Amino acid sequence: MPFAEKYLFVPPPVEAGGRRVKRYHVTADPSGIAPDVEKAAYALLPGLLPEPDGTPPASFSVLHRGGDDGAYLNTYTWVWDNVLHCAIAVAGQPSLGCPDRDPTHFVRLDKPWIGCVWELPPLAHERDAWVRHMLAPDRPDLDAYMADSLPEGTTGGTRA
Repeated sequence: MPFAEKYLFVPPPVEAGGRRVKRYHVTADPSGIAPDVEKAAYALLPGLLPEPDGTPPASFSVLHRGGDDGAYLNTYTWVWDNVLHCAIAVAGQPSLGCPDRDPTHFVRLDKPWIGCVWELPPLAHERDAWVRHMLAPDRPDLDAYMADSLPEGTTGGTRA
């Protein structure tokens, strides 16, 4: 299968389930993710977030529109101070347990996957941002962490 980069968009953070959630969108469409897919995905977001455990309430998500009918919402939440909790919902992929090919009909994925090659670039950035703003300083700075996102561009472009 030939590999082609996809576009990476960075919408503003949202609040869900008592957490601040940074957002990344991945798609081959230069106009971005369709509003109906985005709305359906984020309606499910609170149910993908774990219960608070005393870690600052921060998460990030990657909403990926596949090249076929598929749509994927990967959520990553900081827990236990320095561990990532992952939960994923998928739509439009009957082979993954979806009831149909509708990219707005999300269901929770029950596989222990963390993301595909186009969804993984934010993980390295978010790990470094968490260390930089939350673990290394004398005082954690959640606002600085929330403001520190991977820049828009492509999923594999050169990062500054």
